[in-house]
Amino acid sequence: MRTDSQKLVRDRIPELLAEAGIAHESSVLADEAFRIALYKKLFEEAGEVVSASADERLEELADAQEVLDTIASLSGFTREHVRAVQEQKREARGGFEKRIMLHWFEEQT
Repeated sequence: MRTDSQKLVRDRIPELLAEAGIAHESSVLADEAFRIALYKKLFEEAGEVVSASADERLEELADAQEVLDTIASLSGFTREHVRAVQEQKREARGGFEKRIMLHWFEEQT
C-alpha cells in the first residue's frame, strides 16, 4: 500500500527505506522550498512534543532541536550563538521557571 508523505525527512531516511526494500520517491529541495519545509517541520515536531508521553518526550525534544539547529545554521548561526542570546535574554527578562501567567496589563498614555 502506497502512503503519500510530502514532508521533510532526515537525511538517511531514503537510504534506510532502500535497505529495507521499501519503494519510495524523494527529491532534494531548493533553498526556499527547504526553508518553508523546515518551518512546517518545526510545527510538526512541536505538536509531537506536546502530545508525547513522558517516556517519548526526550526523543521528540531531540527531533525539535534538530530542526531548530538546522534553521539556525541556514540563518548563519551556531548553537553556541543561539545559546548565548538565550542566556542574555534569561538574564535580562528571566526564564519560565516561575510559571508566571500574565493576565493583563495597562499602559499609561
